[in-house]
Amino acid sequence: METGRTSYETAVQEDRCAPRTKIAIPAQLRISGSPAFKTVVHDLSLAGFSASSIGRLHPDQICWLTLPGRQSIQGRIVWWDRSIAGAAFDQMIDPAVLEDIITLWASPIGGGVTRSCLY
Repeated sequence: METGRTSYETAVQEDRCAPRTKIAIPAQLRISGSPAFKTVVHDLSLAGFSASSIGRLHPDQICWLTLPGRQSIQGRIVWWDRSIAGAAFDQMIDPAVLEDIITLWASPIGGGVTRSCLY
């Protein structure tokens, strides 16, 4: 285990079969010490998300994701690759909240959202 990493952070990265929902949600992302910027959330789970970021983000940067009509959710950047960043929430979000978000943003045209296990 890496120094300074909590068991939750380690579990999030090791358990790659947590249900993740592929979705497109316009949102805002703010990195500690920087202004918020517009983004699109590409997948969402109880434990984290991936979203667009033209600027390079670095592992362990503290961030806040703000979805429309929701309070900001704090997390940490885990990876960045070709304008997509992945982050783990500091605390898992409530399953009912996740379902509300998915239901709200599911597209009635085109089959809605896709849930999958990513390895």
